[in-house]
Formats: sequence, C-alpha cells, structure tokens
Amino acid sequence: MAEPTIHTDVVPGTIHLVDVGEQKASAKSRDGIELIPRPSDDPEDPLNWTPARKRLSALMGVVYVFGTGFPSTLQYSVLADITRDTGISTADLVQGTGVLFLFLGWGCLFWQPIATTYGRRGVYLVSTLLTVPLMVWTAYTKGLVEWYINRVLLGLVVSPIESLPEISIPDVFFAHERGAWMSLYVFCLFGSNFLAPLCAGWFAEAYGWRWTMHFGAIFAAVAFGIMFFFMEETMYFRGALEGLEDEEPIAAASDSKVLGGSINSNEKASSGSGVVVSEAPGTFAPKQTYAQKLAWFRKLEGRPTNKQMLRSMIIPLAYIYQFPTVAWAGFIYGINLCWYNVLNGTASPVLAADPYNWTTGLIGSVYTGPIIGAAVGALWAGIAADKITLWLARRNNGIREPEQRLWPLLLTGVMSCAGLIIWGVGAYYQIHWAALTVGLGILTFSCVAGGSIALSYNVDCFKDISGDTTTSIIIIRNTLGFCISYGITPWYTNMGLKACFIMAGFLSLGCTWTFFFMIWKGKALRRWSAPRYWKYAAMTVHKHE
Repeated sequence: MAEPTIHTDVVPGTIHLVDVGEQKASAKSRDGIELIPRPSDDPEDPLNWTPARKRLSALMGVVYVFGTGFPSTLQYSVLADITRDTGISTADLVQGTGVLFLFLGWGCLFWQPIATTYGRRGVYLVSTLLTVPLMVWTAYTKGLVEWYINRVLLGLVVSPIESLPEISIPDVFFAHERGAWMSLYVFCLFGSNFLAPLCAGWFAEAYGWRWTMHFGAIFAAVAFGIMFFFMEETMYFRGALEGLEDEEPIAAASDSKVLGGSINSNEKASSGSGVVVSEAPGTFAPKQTYAQKLAWFRKLEGRPTNKQMLRSMIIPLAYIYQFPTVAWAGFIYGINLCWYNVLNGTASPVLAADPYNWTTGLIGSVYTGPIIGAAVGALWAGIAADKITLWLARRNNGIREPEQRLWPLLLTGVMSCAGLIIWGVGAYYQIHWAALTVGLGILTFSCVAGGSIALSYNVDCFKDISGDTTTSIIIIRNTLGFCISYGITPWYTNMGLKACFIMAGFLSLGCTWTFFFMIWKGKALRRWSAPRYWKYAAMTVHKHE
C-alpha cells in the first residue's frame, strides 16, 4: 500500500460531540450526543453490541486486571516475612518491585503490537496463564538474584495490564462514555494492588508468605478459566478516523487513502475538513459460533502486516517527543504512580515500627483506606469528569476539546498534597493510625483520578493511534515509578519523614497543576502535531472488507 499524502489543518481531538440550539443531529446520535466513533452497519461491530454484551466485555477486563494485578502485588504487606526467611533485605525487595514496574512498562512494547494485529483476547489469555507458574516460582524464591529474575519475568508477562485495557475500552464504548469506563479500569488496577496486600497480610499470618504466593497462582488460574469461556475479541478495523466520520467519501480505491484539503480558520471540528479515508460499503463477515469465539487469536482482513507490527514495537518511543500532549499525559500518570509507590514503600516500615508495632495482618488492613479512596477517585475521574466534559462542550457550541476533561485535576492536585502531608507528617508525630489511614485514602483518591484522567485525555487527543501512544505513556509512567522505588527509602531516611513528605506534597501539587498550561496551550500543541498525527493515523486505518 502506498503511503498516504496528508495536507490538513484539522485539529485532532476536536470533535462535534453535542447537538445544541438549532444544530441538526446526525443519523447516528443518541439523546443529542453524537456517537463518536461512528458505528458501522455491521451487527458484530463492538460499538453495536447490546448493553449487556458490552458490560460483559468490560467485566472480563476487570477479571483480567484482578487476575494478574492481584497476584503480582501480594508481596507488599509480607516484606518483613520474606526478609526473615530469605535474608533478602527490605530495601532490595522494594527495589526488585521497582524493577517489576519498569518491565511492566517496557513489556508493553512487545505485547501491544501483537494485540493490535492478532487480537486482544489471545494476549489477555497468554498473560494470565503465564502468571500462574511465575507466582508458584515466587513462593520458592531463596536469593536476591532469583528474586530479581522473577520480578523481571513477572513484569514482562503481566505488562498487558498496563496498556491493553486502555484500547479495549474504546473498542466497545463511545467517546462520551470512555471516561467512566476508563476510571473503572484504573480503579480496578489500583484497587487490586491495594486489596492484594490486605488479603496477603492475614493469609500470611495463617499460612505463611509462601502459601500466599501459591494462593496468587490459584487466583490467576481461576481468572484464566473465566476469561477463556466468556471473553470476546473486541478488535475491529474501521475505515474512518475519529473526528472525520462526517466526510463524504471521495476515494474508492481498494487501498484506504487520505486526500488533501483545507478548512476555514474557525475549525468546525469534524464537519469541514480535508481528510478523507474511503470506506466503501461491503458485506460483513458472518456471525461467529461460540466455538469460533473461543479462538485465542484472529486474522482479520485489514490487519497490520507483520512488518507494521514490528514497527509498532519501536514507534511509541518516538511518539514521546513527537507528541507533547502524550509526554505530558505520561508525566501526570507517572507522578501519580510515584506517590502510589511511596505509599507501598513506607507503609510496612512505618507501621511495623514503634509506636504502632503492627503485625503483617494489621499492616495489610491499612489498605482499606486506599481502596475506599480509589473508589471515590474513580467516580470523580469517570462519571463526574464525563458530565463536566459534556457541560463544557454544550457551552462551547457542542464542540468537545480534550482539555475540557482536565478540570477535575484542580481538586486532585490539592488532595494529593494533603494526603502526602497527612501520611508523612502524621507518621513523624506518631498520630493515631486512623488519621494515617485517612491520609492514605485521600492520597489514593488523587492517584486513581489523576491516572484515569491522563489516560482518557490521551485517547481523546489521538484516538486512532492510542494503542501506541498508550504504550508511550506507560513507559514514561513506569520509568518514573521505577526511579521513585529506588529513591524513596534513602529519601525519607536521610531527610526524615516530616520534611520528605512536605516536599513531596507540594511537588505533587505543582506537577498536577501543570494542567493549567495544557488548558491554555493544549489545543495549540495538538494543532502543531496534526500533520504528523494524520499521517500516522491514516497508516493504521485498514478497509473493512
């Protein structure tokens, strides 16, 4: 296929989302809200699935996140037990977890292109199945080198948890629904990580930390069984780019082509641009039987070639500097992961020491606060953020700008600052444990909300290359998380809990409030990136035969 030529002034991410005033609704709108992306006429198009089928698909994503996220984070509340039995220092165990996070990010470079070429279902299943033997191996770890190798392999195997649900959600849900479902994913991601140490603490007291790891293997095996029978493939290739669905097709060659053009300076979003990707009508594949749906991978017409798949294992690294909004979203998500790692790196040392002297089970129980905070954060970044976005779009003559989703960060910045200070300064003054739990809950609220908003913002900006840009974001996020895992112990040890967490609190506030700059200049940055984006996006669009 010849590489398409692109000449466009259309700003990616700027779309007509809401019909206001005398604006005429399109044929594919619902309650005055435009359905973006436009669903095809294919009944098997995931966007056309029944609500129950869509919810089942989302539920299977939740099963995957818990089935891999829960086992891989069981160690947080049993670090002292592992140290006692293996002789590996707590600092080395925490650094090993940092290595795990590093490979959770970089492993996406391998798995994501496979998922976008041969299907999501197979990658989900392979990842969950391979988690089982690695968790069994964790139970028999005896030395530092073995611990590090285990963490590296577990990070690589579980890495789809970091980026694959982010592209599975837009497969099934429309633009005005993504925020809520993306926040559910982020809640499950963080929630599984908080629920794991809570359960592990009490389980380890009863059966020992090694059997806790066996329990993680059993948990992953059960998740695999559920997914094998109920998870459907959501990959679907479309012939139009998001935001350009209203264009009249003016090219009908067998290869999808992008034709040049221009729009006027007021940029009427998706209703007057010069980019067209042909989508000639055709017959659709017959409905699959249940047995056919159980296939691990699928070779759909129009899928990327193996050469394009290999290219996608490298291109996310270039996107980091080619698309400033992607780099910023990765930075915001990474900052929030840093504070999550700070929580996990300090909870056990603080609560196991005087005056608390908590047992492993009690240390695990302190994660109840973060679970509640994560749930509230998911509601704020999902349902509340979606409603704010729709309200702002209506005030903007029906035009949705991705930056409209960023306003909830105003609160999350304040909450992260408050949560860090309550936790660190409270621990320094040895305040009551209940107040510390509240601080952790407040901090987790901001971590989940901030991460969810960053992911949704990225998809809103560059939907048609979001599979690769999500990988870019996760690489940034987990590299930052890796660095803080190495730095948190010497940071609070040398600086002291009080000064360390006051600094961290205001650092978090300052980093989160960089969203004001994106409110101001985000659209200009997207406009600057537009020619490059439309070029890459057109290369990902394959005609659906």
